[in-house]
Amino acid sequence: MIKITLPDNSVKEFEGEVTPLDVAKSISEGLARNTISAIVNGKQVETTTPITTDSTLQLLTWNDDLGKKAFWHSSAHLLAQAILEFYPDAKLTIGPAIESGFYYDVDFGDESLSEKDFEKIEKKILENAKKGSTFSLYPVSKEEALKTYADNPYKVELISNLNDGEITFVAHDNFTDLCRGGHIPNTGIVKAVKILNAAGAYWRGNEKNPQLTRVYGISFPKQKELTEYIEKLEEAKRRDHRKLGKELGIFAFSEKVGAGLPLWLPKGTALRKKLENFLTDAQKKGGYEFVMSPHIGSKELYVTSGHWDKYGADSFQPIKTPNEGEEFMLKPMNCPHHCEIYKTSQWSYRDLPKRYAEFGTVYRYEQSGELHGLTRVRGFTQDDAHLFCTPDQLLEEFEKTIDLVLYVFSSLGFGEDFVTQISLRDPENKEKYIGSDENWEKAESAIVTAAKNKGLKTIVEYGEAAFYGPKLDFMVKDALGRRWQLGTIQVDYNLPERFDLTYIGNDNEKHRPVMIHRAPFGSMERFIAILLENTAGDFPLWLSPDQYIILPISEKYVDYAKKVSQFLENHDISGLIDDRNEKTGKKIRDAELKKIPFMLVIGENEENDGTISVRRRGEGDLGVMKMEDFVNYFKKEAAI
Repeated sequence: MIKITLPDNSVKEFEGEVTPLDVAKSISEGLARNTISAIVNGKQVETTTPITTDSTLQLLTWNDDLGKKAFWHSSAHLLAQAILEFYPDAKLTIGPAIESGFYYDVDFGDESLSEKDFEKIEKKILENAKKGSTFSLYPVSKEEALKTYADNPYKVELISNLNDGEITFVAHDNFTDLCRGGHIPNTGIVKAVKILNAAGAYWRGNEKNPQLTRVYGISFPKQKELTEYIEKLEEAKRRDHRKLGKELGIFAFSEKVGAGLPLWLPKGTALRKKLENFLTDAQKKGGYEFVMSPHIGSKELYVTSGHWDKYGADSFQPIKTPNEGEEFMLKPMNCPHHCEIYKTSQWSYRDLPKRYAEFGTVYRYEQSGELHGLTRVRGFTQDDAHLFCTPDQLLEEFEKTIDLVLYVFSSLGFGEDFVTQISLRDPENKEKYIGSDENWEKAESAIVTAAKNKGLKTIVEYGEAAFYGPKLDFMVKDALGRRWQLGTIQVDYNLPERFDLTYIGNDNEKHRPVMIHRAPFGSMERFIAILLENTAGDFPLWLSPDQYIILPISEKYVDYAKKVSQFLENHDISGLIDDRNEKTGKKIRDAELKKIPFMLVIGENEENDGTISVRRRGEGDLGVMKMEDFVNYFKKEAAI
């Protein structure tokens, strides 16, 4: 008998060999029809994969994230099949599923793919999908695999790094591809498909390698779902932070300054300052001390921290002094600097925890093809802090830090629209990380316990930890439903060892502190990008760069407008005056487009009475108010 344990811990028994599909049928025919993939003993497999020993099993449908992964990965094979039918000399490379859809990297040689070709490829994919061909995975020897792809250097490179017994092909219809597996039962399940775009991508992400064409697509089991997705895509274009950032005067880029290096315009700078002040106030209440560190550091600093060994090849390369032979790096991380700040004094256990905070700008080399507005840049500011505590203080400090992140998210309207990801070390590839197993186990245990104590709904991802410690990452959805990591909290036993950090315990002996890395916003740039898209530029009132605009109905009232503006500025309400020689109606329309919350219209009556006529964006006329009354109303509305 073979015992199959399901996610609810129920056990089903079968005589002899069984497949995931057999198990689904034993539960219900409806489940069997909807099951498109499965996880057996932690590995995603096809529904027809034989199970020959006692195993755990999770059946996956389209409604599961991993079910979608199998669906989109299978669709990538359909895309590759269609491309070869139109471009038989093209060379295929890899075609994975991604968070929303899939892509396939292709070397088209002397030919090229353009947007006008998308429709014919979509039609061919659906034509082939209708055949209902089964995806069949089978093993291939290394010799045979190399022979099959003798004219494809990309596949040969992939195969060369594999051993006999590790190589499988998948076949459907008249198409075969090198693949590890994880497919839907047949092509007929794919009912709708859209080619989204094509972009350049270097082979294996290395700009020294040939440039390929990355063809992006998405597919669904129902046409209705594709239609809804395209509508969401159009809404996302309307909310694109790059578009809004330009329209609202938030940020800009300059070729002369350099790709991936944003310039913050006055309104964007005001927005950033308000975010910084908001978090600064929260951190002061939490017992943080503020520090500053330089934008560069000696290469030796990052050798000590381990960043040079792990990321040096992909960072901006060291700056060598002309005469003295010193080497400096643009700062890729703030934590080594904060370790050195901690080290300037000998601390007692009574002094801990020490909480150092800094809005520190860091620099990391991103390939030009991966840059994207504010979400992928080469210079960005982290709302960074590093806490140095005793092991006994770790859990309490970690939980307080969770509270801070949740406060930030709720104050900025993210509510519950995020998931918390426990990012752990890859147990199969420990050489990627520094530190002992003992320290990693303690750090991971602390994160799991803190998340549980706070009642967070978490997912666990292996291999996503920082090289020095595990993380609790806060993944926020944007307007298109894509997840971005914003806030992060990390436990680190390793950098205190590498920097030889100590404190004097109550036994008068030296002990090693534990370090917590945390950044509620993460990157200020990325946070503002997601905030722009989630709010469509309608920021919370307290955060709006311009909270009011004064509209004098003629130039005769500009002096009174300045008096009103000065009064409001004295009460920390920021805005501007529109003294253009335009009709008031046009000024109101322009202010609405600029998403300014309050429009204050003034004329003869307002000047004589010391009042303002108040309009609110989206609500219309609120009536005439004394300036003091407007301030009180504003403060109440803007309260966090």
